Amino acid sequence: MRVSFFFKIILVSILSFFCVTLLAQEQEKIPFFEKADQFHAKRFWVVTGVGAATYTGTMIGLNELWYKDFEKTSFQFYDDRGEWNDMDKAGHAFSAYNQSRLFFEGARWMGLKRRTSMWIGVGMGTLLQGSIEILDAHSAKWGFSVADIAYNTLGCGLFAGQELLWKEQRFIMKVSSSPINYSSDPILSVDGNDSSSLERYTNRLFGSSYPSSFLKDYNAQTIWLSGNIHAFTKNEHSKIPKWLNVAVGYGAGNLYGGFGNNWTEGDAIYKLSSEEFPRYRQFYLSLDIDLTRIKTKNRFLKTVFQVVNMIKIPAPTLEYNTLGQWKFHPVYF
Repeated sequence: MRVSFFFKIILVSILSFFCVTLLAQEQEKIPFFEKADQFHAKRFWVVTGVGAATYTGTMIGLNELWYKDFEKTSFQFYDDRGEWNDMDKAGHAFSAYNQSRLFFEGARWMGLKRRTSMWIGVGMGTLLQGSIEILDAHSAKWGFSVADIAYNTLGCGLFAGQELLWKEQRFIMKVSSSPINYSSDPILSVDGNDSSSLERYTNRLFGSSYPSSFLKDYNAQTIWLSGNIHAFTKNEHSKIPKWLNVAVGYGAGNLYGGFGNNWTEGDAIYKLSSEEFPRYRQFYLSLDIDLTRIKTKNRFLKTVFQVVNMIKIPAPTLEYNTLGQWKFHPVYF
């Protein structure tokens, strides 16, 4: 429910932004996808209005459709370090970084100065992530996570630090996800009276559709830090393509619960053997493409590249995991 609600909010926001902004552009005659060279009042009020409405609607919707089903409590802390092998922490950094980056681009599109746009990006990334943390803090099931805030800050800091140091993003946080076909073999409950399967359980836990599993299945997901090679060379005539990146990734496997592989279905309790299903971490080295460094005069395509650039490009990849295994993937996503 939470994921589908986010999809609706994002879709409504995009449609509202494009419709209202196109109306605002009729008299200005400025190409829609071109950044304004000075402060553009109509763009500012359009983006501010749509952004405020989207933020308010998202927070109210989350509270009504997600948090209200759980017991409320006074402000409390929750130590979730190590939960899901810290995949959710990597996700916090990824989300905060890309929210900061995209809001920065939006502010630049309105004609604001770089430094002002940077602080707007960081501020919005912090606000969005922090607001969800406040909701968690008043839910009996969760709580305020200092670790989450630390990784949110890391993501925003990665964006701001590069902007201050280089006025460009040489390192980009990206994500990829490959669907996993979970086994339908029967798994007996602890008392042996009931049976389930990984397929049935993961469909309930992560969802059965690809968009849902892309966002929720930590076994399928990889978070990447993708660095541009050419940006660190001083030779403008270097034969290294300006769009070529090297990426390091982090993933995990055999995760069927936050801290352990056990769950309940009705009155039945299931627990997976740690020997048969050991939880482990994965580390990757791969090639990647920085789409924003591909030369094109098409303004629409440039905008698409800015958004899609948070997705890692499939490429040959070397993996090492904490089970002591080395693997080579001819194509990994």
